[in-house]
Amino acid sequence: MELNQVEKISKALGDVNRLKILQYMQQNQGKVECTHACNLTTLSQPSISHHIKKLVEAQLIHQHKIGRNYHYSLNHEIWDLYKLSLGNL
Repeated sequence: MELNQVEKISKALGDVNRLKILQYMQQNQGKVECTHACNLTTLSQPSISHHIKKLVEAQLIHQHKIGRNYHYSLNHEIWDLYKLSLGNL
């Protein structure tokens, strides 16, 4: 993994709300629906969408649209590469 991608992921992980989303996903087979993500914090739905967008842009999660709802899944490959890259710094 290139250092600029490590930096992008690290910045995405620099917010407690994004960490809560990822923690919830890890406890739920690596998946979350947008409506469930809104229940994780006291933030509004637009704020949650902003945090999820940052995680998608960092490639930490995949976004899937099913009907009118969005579902998200943890990108295990990128997550594992990120952890491995940190070990090599």
